[in-house]
Amino acid sequence: MRLVRVLALAAVAAGSVLVAPAASAATLPACQHFYQGTIPDRPVTGGHGPGTLVGAVDVTNRLPAPGSVSGGLGADGKVTFTFARVSGAKAYRAFRNGQALQWISDWGQPTLTVTDASPCQNANYQLYAMTAEDNSPGSLGQISTAYRLDSGNHLAAYRIPAGTTLNYRVTSYNDVAQTALGYNAGPGFCAVDARNIPWGTRFSVPGYGECYAADIGSWIKDDIVDVWLPGSQADAWGIQRLTLTVR
Repeated sequence: MRLVRVLALAAVAAGSVLVAPAASAATLPACQHFYQGTIPDRPVTGGHGPGTLVGAVDVTNRLPAPGSVSGGLGADGKVTFTFARVSGAKAYRAFRNGQALQWISDWGQPTLTVTDASPCQNANYQLYAMTAEDNSPGSLGQISTAYRLDSGNHLAAYRIPAGTTLNYRVTSYNDVAQTALGYNAGPGFCAVDARNIPWGTRFSVPGYGECYAADIGSWIKDDIVDVWLPGSQADAWGIQRLTLTVR
């Protein structure tokens, strides 16, 4: 069900009362980076890659992403949307700009709903399904495309067009843990500012190979991405300014 802005007139004995319309997508507050601490300056130092380029991450064996996403900004100032169930899913997670927004258990309800009570401008909403409710890396499905509010206050699919180039500073990390999305970190995974590059975006990095956006980081803000490399290779990478190409 699509949410629409409603301008209602309520008749009363003394006349009519105009109900205030919902805020528009263009007047929502700017989305803030999740880390509010001081981020040190990170000047370009140069460095080198692993020698052998990293191939593309394969997520095709995971549950498909939820679809049929429909909704938008309501008269209550909240973003509410529904989505279709995924066969085999036990639960779902919704994210806004890479931050956990809502957990939804699948008990057979006909409509699965997500609500954001504090929306911000140009937020990227994304979902995945899970085969179990334990949030283990193997249970997590494919991340959906991003959805953003359009000029009509409705959520619409959003992606950075293939071929887009981004001039970014590229750093490297070697943490052996789950990414913020929940997959196990490893070659081909990258941390991004999810306000600008939605999770699931694929892009090539000169000297590194292919990147799959699936992580965030306190210092990964604005024009910085973080590529995963093992051990000392991460240190050898340094900080490079490169032209990334979206796939």
